[in-house]
Amino acid sequence: HRQLDYDCNCAYVHGHTWRGAFVIRTERFPRLEKLDMSVDFGALKDIFKFLDHKMLVSARDATFLNAKLFDSQGVVVMTGENPSVENVAEYCLDQAVEVLQGLFPKRGYQYHIEVSIQETDNNFFVADRLLRC
Repeated sequence: HRQLDYDCNCAYVHGHTWRGAFVIRTERFPRLEKLDMSVDFGALKDIFKFLDHKMLVSARDATFLNAKLFDSQGVVVMTGENPSVENVAEYCLDQAVEVLQGLFPKRGYQYHIEVSIQETDNNFFVADRLLRC
């Protein structure tokens, strides 16, 4: 990724060994269901796998959005002005919400979903949301 209009080395294309984690809390553990679990973490893990070896960009990064220059399958567009660790966490959180809503459309439980993204040894960002599904 790179940070457009940022006056430092982050303005240049660079990579990170991102590390991510999901924390899920529910108001009640659904013991009566066949799976006997609150969520399938394998489905959430696929969110992180999808981002692996991709160029994370903002919608205003015309260079990497040019299909003549870069294969669009290798580019993921983040919301916001730049693909910051904050926006990567929000992206993963949005994807997790979609997964949970798809898996459990009528469960009726409240979930507290938290995603933490570690960009470097010292830089973490945590995004969270309450969801009923």
